[in-house]
Amino acid sequence: MAILLDHETRIIVQGMTGWAGTHHTIQMIEYGTKVVGGVRPGKGGRSHLDLPMFDSVADAKAATGANASIVFVPPANAAAAMLEAIEAELPLIVTVTERVPALDMVRVREALRGSRTRLVGANSQGVLAPGICKLGVMATGSERPGTVGIVSRSASLTSEVVAQVTAAGLGQSTTVGVGGDAVHGMMMRECLELFLADPGTEGIVLIGEIGGAEEQEVADYVTSAKPSKAIAALIVGMHAPRERRMGHAGALTLGDVGDAKAKVAALEKAGVRVAPSAHLVGATIADALSN
Repeated sequence: MAILLDHETRIIVQGMTGWAGTHHTIQMIEYGTKVVGGVRPGKGGRSHLDLPMFDSVADAKAATGANASIVFVPPANAAAAMLEAIEAELPLIVTVTERVPALDMVRVREALRGSRTRLVGANSQGVLAPGICKLGVMATGSERPGTVGIVSRSASLTSEVVAQVTAAGLGQSTTVGVGGDAVHGMMMRECLELFLADPGTEGIVLIGEIGGAEEQEVADYVTSAKPSKAIAALIVGMHAPRERRMGHAGALTLGDVGDAKAKVAALEKAGVRVAPSAHLVGATIADALSN
């Protein structure tokens, strides 16, 4: 089984007519994803990539039965696109857009409270259920259906870990990029809980980095819940300078907050196996599963 996605996931693309939206919509369709339409105000009634275009998410949902959206809208208007999808009560939104203004994302998170929507991102590479559905911009080719769930803050490291997990003969149930911006929707702990509840997931890999306290929140949860499934982790940025952003908008250590060594210590104390290097993640989760 997979989390978040299945064979019945029907997707609309917000911002489909731009270069990024067009390119990645083609990639998703070629993967076998059910893309059913696009949303771009002022282009309703037209078609793009032989798919119907709509002026609003509500119109697209009513006409197509869509139950998920992916957002390719530029940062200045990305929050409005997410809020529109939340108001339309779409169950799932993935936002690829990077560096959405933090105050805009605070408004989006407030709108999510009590809503029927789960948001992945912003600054997410998306969600991939191998052989079932690709809702994102991740590279494909090394993924295989399997039993390891992956939750990550880094797109490039996700691709590396997917290849290692496949090489270990395990495959993936689902990979989820929670997003690299400081303020985003689904947190690592929430994703971990979904994997723990999924009967098709036997092991879980967490890919973290400097900045924020999500990994410590995961460690606290693992300590209290004592899950029976194998959990491995990779934390990058051990030698990153403080108070300097490293790639992602959320990858920033301020004072004692977001330190990589503190994250590793918290996870190891909780019983999570932490890979000593990025090239050993596959071996680490395989060892955790075998023991």
